[in-house]
Amino acid sequence: MTVRLLTTEEVADRFRTSPATVRYWRHIGIGPAGVRVGRRVLYDEAECDRWWESKVANSDR
Repeated sequence: MTVRLLTTEEVADRFRTSPATVRYWRHIGIGPAGVRVGRRVLYDEAECDRWWESKVANSDR
């Protein structure tokens, strides 16, 4: 199984927000889980998908 890792900028593009917002989500603990690798924070693409699905499932439609 291949794990695809996304940068903060790629996560921001995916959710149509700014990298600063993604960093803020990480800071307050509400965004997709990321892992610090050196100076970068990387996000598992599958984890981002699960996080988004949980947001959609819990939204008021």
